[in-house]
Amino acid sequence: MSLHVGIVGLPNVGKSTLFKAITKKQVDCANYPFCTIDPNVGVVAVQDNRVDSLAELTKSAKKIYTTVEFVDIAGLVKGAAQGEGLGNKFLTNIRETDATLYILRGFKNEKIINTEENIDPLRDKGILDTELALKDLETVTKRVLNLESDVRGRKPEAIKEMEVLPKAKTLLEEGRILSEIEWTADEKKVLDSYQLLTMKPRLYVINAAENEIAPATLEAFQKNNWPYVIIDILEESDAEGLSPAERKELGLPEDSKLETLIKKSYELLNLITFFTTGPDETRAWTLKKGSTAPQAGGVIHSDFERCFIRAEVINWLDLISAGGFTQARERALLRTEGKEYIVQDGDVIEIKANA
Repeated sequence: MSLHVGIVGLPNVGKSTLFKAITKKQVDCANYPFCTIDPNVGVVAVQDNRVDSLAELTKSAKKIYTTVEFVDIAGLVKGAAQGEGLGNKFLTNIRETDATLYILRGFKNEKIINTEENIDPLRDKGILDTELALKDLETVTKRVLNLESDVRGRKPEAIKEMEVLPKAKTLLEEGRILSEIEWTADEKKVLDSYQLLTMKPRLYVINAAENEIAPATLEAFQKNNWPYVIIDILEESDAEGLSPAERKELGLPEDSKLETLIKKSYELLNLITFFTTGPDETRAWTLKKGSTAPQAGGVIHSDFERCFIRAEVINWLDLISAGGFTQARERALLRTEGKEYIVQDGDVIEIKANA
């Protein structure tokens, strides 16, 4: 289960520089709009010290981390929904991702071309929101028209959709972001089937040094509970590969903000991580929060969910503290859980199945 995240923004805001820094892939970062035409795709590991500690404990031959796939998409401009710039090609690429990173320009480097009149992250966010909402409105409007004959024919699925889509259409006409609206589970199921752009979770990345951002901008993000991070993307790109000690010498935080960004991207879809560990490998697995032990088994192998018997479970830190599985059993730290058990982030699990 890999998370697919689209990197979106206006031209020349640092999307491709961020992509290169995160994925270590060399992509064209020339200083002109639409430098990125075809989307660049890179898969990166979500570094996790829990994997490292467990692998050391069980002397694993291999370590496997969870992953995030980043997609760097061409710059969006005002009017993209009507075909401006790369228009519909751009928006189609966003549809295929699970979540979006909005890269918003906050830096004031005059040498980098700005397609807008001045530096204003909130305005740029508004442009992106509007273009995505307009594209969704086009999708929903077409679907409503196509459903009308089926509704007259009393087809149950069409009737169910028509109970939801007009509401979404009205909200989009008002410029609302659908992911910020409360939907019932049934409504959400209908809307998710169309891969609507404004239904995707999003994280805002303000590309700037902290002292370049106006307090009013940060206040707006905090007041509206918009998830955001501040990253000087060029600085982090230049520092890529430096050790914590070297970063400290240069006056940078010891931990890379890029690693924080990768982890926040992973968390964007309400995911948790569980582990399997042994001499062959220690592996991190991705699971939706609230999933049961059989569903965790299904992530490892479909037979493990279908033929699930029980799971042996221990928190990763308890296993480390005990010194291994044998000692954990002796201390009664290793639990036997059944089909109803809700897997917790950090669980180390061994599935028992009749497969």
